[in-house]
Amino acid sequence: MEFLAVEFQGNPVWRWLVAAGMLFFVGFVLRVVLWRLVRKLRVVAETTPGRFDDLIVELLDKTKFLFIFIVSLYAGALILTLPELAESFLRGIFIVALLIQVGYWGNECVAFWIRRSVSRRMTEDAAAATTLAALGFVAKMAIWTVVVLLALDYYTDITALIAGLGIGGIAIALAVQNILSDLFASISIIIDKPFVIGDFIIVGEQMGTVEKIGLKTTRIRSLTGEQIIFSNSDLLSSRVRNYKRMYERRIAFSIGVTYQTPLDKLEEISVLIKEIVSGQPDVRFDRCHFKSLGDFALVFETVYYVLVPDYAVYMNVQQAINLAVMREFAARDIEFAYPTQTLFVQRESLEDE
Repeated sequence: MEFLAVEFQGNPVWRWLVAAGMLFFVGFVLRVVLWRLVRKLRVVAETTPGRFDDLIVELLDKTKFLFIFIVSLYAGALILTLPELAESFLRGIFIVALLIQVGYWGNECVAFWIRRSVSRRMTEDAAAATTLAALGFVAKMAIWTVVVLLALDYYTDITALIAGLGIGGIAIALAVQNILSDLFASISIIIDKPFVIGDFIIVGEQMGTVEKIGLKTTRIRSLTGEQIIFSNSDLLSSRVRNYKRMYERRIAFSIGVTYQTPLDKLEEISVLIKEIVSGQPDVRFDRCHFKSLGDFALVFETVYYVLVPDYAVYMNVQQAINLAVMREFAARDIEFAYPTQTLFVQRESLEDE
């Protein structure tokens, strides 16, 4: 037992043993209790409609093992009589670890709020969902900026550091001007909302549905399945056609009949096509005219509006119109024109020669 009273580095051996026991006991107990608590609370949270218990589970799950270890280490060090430098060093590690863990908790709070808000508003207001996602990123940046500044402030005066960053920021901005251009472009997209998540857009020859609006790039899913990635600055400098915000679709199509069609039947065609188009659902008829005398056909042009923006609806309507026109033309012996050439041969008599 005399061995326990022997001093080592200013502390008897028994204090070192108690400190080590405190380190392992606190670390083990906290880890096991936290693990079991998260498992049980997750089961309870899945059966309750409230969101607060879900948030508590997520926060506990984001508690890092390194933070638990440092808490245990600091708790064990409190039993010992340490030099001022060592005590200050351990206190600094504990404070920095606590700040980082608070940063993780704050980050998870923001992420939890964004996930719930975006999933709830995506079907109601995709623009608001896009704005919330951007605000979430800004909030996370603010949290970690405060964490870093508080951690640095514990060890040094950050006033001079902030002043230095202000001067160095100019050089950094020049070096990353392309990245900053995309960053400000993303802010413009979020604020002005030329398109939002879920919109179907066409940029040049590329088209697809917007999946994500990031700080540097925007990602869309094309009709053929692949993901297309645009830089935000390129998008703002391009002409973007947003079909999601189209309230109705204007359709113009032409039909050509042969020159041998009798005049009375030509007069019937406009009225006939009007009846066919007007009889389709979700359609507003605009006009049908005998437009021109073509090279090989008498051309009728028809214009109508599909009152819903869905492309599939338009194709169904146009198919029904085409079938009805062919059916009615066949019943009236009206022939469709196709490219033909007529060759006239004139024979001259020998006397004329």
